[in-house]
Amino acid sequence: MPLISSTEMLQTARREKYAIPAFNVHTLEMLQAVVEAAVESESPLIIQSTVGTVKHLGPDYIAHAAKTAADRTDLPMALHLDHCTDFPTIIQCIRAGYTSVMIDASMFPFEENVKQTCKVMEIAQASGVNVEAELGKVGGVEDDIVVDERDASLADPEECALFIERTGVSTLAPAIGTAHGIYKGTPNIDFERIARIADRVAVPLVLHGGSGIPAEQIHQAVALGMAKVNIATELRIAFSDAIKGVFAEHPDENDPRKYMVPAKEAVKRLAMEKMRLCGSVGKAGVAR
Repeated sequence: MPLISSTEMLQTARREKYAIPAFNVHTLEMLQAVVEAAVESESPLIIQSTVGTVKHLGPDYIAHAAKTAADRTDLPMALHLDHCTDFPTIIQCIRAGYTSVMIDASMFPFEENVKQTCKVMEIAQASGVNVEAELGKVGGVEDDIVVDERDASLADPEECALFIERTGVSTLAPAIGTAHGIYKGTPNIDFERIARIADRVAVPLVLHGGSGIPAEQIHQAVALGMAKVNIATELRIAFSDAIKGVFAEHPDENDPRKYMVPAKEAVKRLAMEKMRLCGSVGKAGVAR
């Protein structure tokens, strides 16, 4: 089936209390891996690309690859632009065929965040594209966006409700104590804050920094209203480690297929694990 907006599938996920994993992919093999994992798991799927990957590969290449994958399955599948601060890039991706975009204006004061989000909403709504926005600041590194732990700030539940009212945004990523990258210790997630936000906000919530969060914490966050869980760093590590393993055993290998196939399989295994963790296995029919 064609790529679809993630709005309805995420609304269903929140209502049914499971989450849809959203995977940041950087190569064709990574994209194929998460799609194959979704097909075998009968899971709805959100494929994501960062702004850096869009600049590296081109939005048309990414969108056409995702469209080809979607057309070969009957799964509900969306293509999402992650953490974009650049309005022209958002427009470029929508025109290429992305069905979901994130405007990240969380580094600005509240009113400016509202203004920039509304600007994107005007364009996206006309195209039936989902819009995700962020309140508070998630720490860590995401592509070329770096937020020092000292500068990270948690989302205010009342502001979240006001933000949704003012912008009409489809999905919200509130900062609740997670961080991009791999955690050095146990994540300090503010579950009470998630509950307060979910009580005031009806739209699906997005958990950023989903790599490396313990299973019980993912389950708790999903039960409270997180309907989308972003996975990026863990995928890159699995992909890279598999390639390193091939070269460790065969340092003279020069056939990309010999190291890309193991890398793809590693990503596929991890993606299936995350689908089980999020509770999306077998939900493809429900999310349509």
